[in-house]
Amino acid sequence: METSAPDDAHTIATTARHRPTQDSSAPPNSDVAEPLDLVTVPARQGLEAVDILRRAAEPAVGPVMHDGACDTLGFLVPPGTADGWDMPGSACTQTSGRGLRIPAEPPGSGSGWLLPPDDTDAVTDPEVLREALGEAARLIEAADNCR
Repeated sequence: METSAPDDAHTIATTARHRPTQDSSAPPNSDVAEPLDLVTVPARQGLEAVDILRRAAEPAVGPVMHDGACDTLGFLVPPGTADGWDMPGSACTQTSGRGLRIPAEPPGSGSGWLLPPDDTDAVTDPEVLREALGEAARLIEAADNCR
């Protein structure tokens, strides 16, 4: 479900460039039980959120992808996150059972890993991500208002 905020100077817009495709879906016999959802945000907000998540007492960020133009970042989150995602300025792609699994190479041509997957297969907790994205948006707004 994609959400958007009213269009004003402080709204951070996004494009969902990391939509799942047949190419990024794992075969039916994959050893990963469930597909993952993907939260996409503008790169500036995403980079701030990554910093916030990595500085936490317990670092809480999973794999993060970027698009080829580095306009957006995509956070891998647990399946079903899209059902309740309502963070303005971001989008969460519901994979409907054919979506992303943690691949060795990021899906989609021109994309890459900002933070590659590790051996734990941990993904970012959606509630923790929501808080970090909110804090990142407030930091960006404060920085922009200081100019």
